[in-house]
Amino acid sequence: MRTPVPIHHITTPQLSIAYEAHGKVYGDPIILLHGFPYDPRAFDEVVPPLVARGYRVIVPYLRGYGATRFLSPDTMRSGQQAALAQDLIDMMDALGIPCAALAGYDWGGRAANIVAALWPARVRCLVTANGYSIHDIANAATPASPEAEYRLWYQYYFHTPRGAEGLTANRRALCNLLWGLWSPSWDFLPERFAHTAPSFDNPDFVDVVIHSYRHRFGYVPGDPALAAIEEALAAKPLIAVPTISLCGEDDGVTPPRQPDPDERYFSVSYERRILPRVGHNIPQEAPAEVADALLELLLATRQTS
Repeated sequence: MRTPVPIHHITTPQLSIAYEAHGKVYGDPIILLHGFPYDPRAFDEVVPPLVARGYRVIVPYLRGYGATRFLSPDTMRSGQQAALAQDLIDMMDALGIPCAALAGYDWGGRAANIVAALWPARVRCLVTANGYSIHDIANAATPASPEAEYRLWYQYYFHTPRGAEGLTANRRALCNLLWGLWSPSWDFLPERFAHTAPSFDNPDFVDVVIHSYRHRFGYVPGDPALAAIEEALAAKPLIAVPTISLCGEDDGVTPPRQPDPDERYFSVSYERRILPRVGHNIPQEAPAEVADALLELLLATRQTS
């Protein structure tokens, strides 16, 4: 039986953020960020080798997941990319972390990309999934190839009232389906999903998810308080921190393209690594590769700092 990980809470301007903390508090910080529809359990096998090397590892539950809660019923339940990035900056401020190594995928990777692009002094290095994941909202409604459109069916479903009702009524079954479709070569046991599924019972999960997938296509307005961040992201800012991009060769939603279309968005050290027989849930399917990429970048930045 899996030993439960203690959950801590930190208060930011909008949230009580639930997070898991590992290692010694004076270790150099690493923040690991999950995506949709996952939670911190994705990093369970990534954390130990980092802690063994003396690092402090923070793994938060994103807004709408687990025990993370909004402080006010009046706060917009935004899932837009700028909200996720602001949450990350706010959490770092609340924890007194001036600069951290970041690793994330899906929603978490997007938050890490944005912070690295707009606040590079706060990011020592970056391990991301699928390269540059900042949304180009102005062009998001431009049709893609039929194959790419097919893979995004769930997003179009969430654009409809039926999709919102379906996620509400069938959140665990739908998320379990996505796990299988997005990681077709990962034969995960039911217990794996069962350990994560309670995070979807958060009372704001559906609202945050639905807003996220509607906002990224420009179909609903964002939080006015985040307009300046979204405006900065519309310029497609470069990422100027050392980065390794990990891409699952069997990713069922965002398979790697050739040649790499994202290299142009990274202005310093950047490397893309394609992982065979790995799908979308990279840290849970390939934990050693994620930990090794982080340790490699941390060593390189220590030598050059």
